[in-house]
Amino acid sequence: MSRMKMKLAITMGDPAGIGAEVIVKALSQVGVYQKCTPIVVGDREALKDALRFCNLPMELNEIGKPDEARGEFGTIDFINLGFLKPGGWEYKKNSVLCGEAAYQYVIRGIELAKNKEVNAVVTGPINKESLNMAGHHYSGHTEILAECTGTKDFAMLLASKTIRVIHVSTHVSLREACDRVKKERILKTIQLADEGVRQLGIEKPRIAVAGLNPHCSENGLFGTEEQNEIRPAVEEAKKQGIDVTGPESPDTVFVKCQAGQYDIVVAMYHDQGHIPLKLSGFKYDLIHDKYEAVSGINCTIGLPIVRTSVDHGTAFGKAGEGRANAESMLDAIFAGVKMAEYRWRI
Repeated sequence: MSRMKMKLAITMGDPAGIGAEVIVKALSQVGVYQKCTPIVVGDREALKDALRFCNLPMELNEIGKPDEARGEFGTIDFINLGFLKPGGWEYKKNSVLCGEAAYQYVIRGIELAKNKEVNAVVTGPINKESLNMAGHHYSGHTEILAECTGTKDFAMLLASKTIRVIHVSTHVSLREACDRVKKERILKTIQLADEGVRQLGIEKPRIAVAGLNPHCSENGLFGTEEQNEIRPAVEEAKKQGIDVTGPESPDTVFVKCQAGQYDIVVAMYHDQGHIPLKLSGFKYDLIHDKYEAVSGINCTIGLPIVRTSVDHGTAFGKAGEGRANAESMLDAIFAGVKMAEYRWRI
């Protein structure tokens, strides 16, 4: 019996960045269509331009709703929101137009998923400055998704081919991040880590929790968060049947995860998790000024819908030039398929 192919809404991201480019490059791979029916939510003009400067001979098929998608390799099915006119936007530049367009692409993708017209949403990169210029005062995709789905408890999970991390806090100042290291939030993040890794196909997740302070505070010499907040959260999670260890020293726990001892690390704040993740998945060629590898995904755990994303930004420095690497977009698409299949149990 053949499996039902998942329908994925792929939101185009900021038109001034590399979103359209990495999408058309990803959809030029036949393996995508063997796994799912991708539907781009964006603008015809940006897709046309990306196909032009990437020299890809693919057909654009404008549709009104996901059920109209052909799902055929060589054809890009897309829902056109019509924000852009030919030559009516600039690459590499922040603008109200592009910020508004990027926001509306995401909103339409969320609506499609909430209405069960698609099985998952894959988001292209947005620019936070343009988003705020357009009057949408969010720190990123995660907060938009949480608000639009009415989700209180959620977390950002990142994954490369060798490491996974999930965050107690993300887009806040380091001072505020330290203040958010509380038992209740850490426990919820451990629970979300367990849920997220299962959605990614691991039946019995092994979770490690990083400390906040150097050497996990050396029994209180450098701080009290490990003793007062992190360890109690870990012990409570163990009582709930979760396979979790910690707190472990932040300078070694990611090495152990990459070696295979753990399936995911609970990081206390944004950079604590992002830096090792990107070191494991990104490789930069300084001589040729390009990334040789951009492996990794970002997904939001705790939502009533499936959402995955590229693990990079809009890359204004190379936008419109055909130099962007689509590896992360491919990773996000395939992760979206896997998580959607888990959600629908097929």
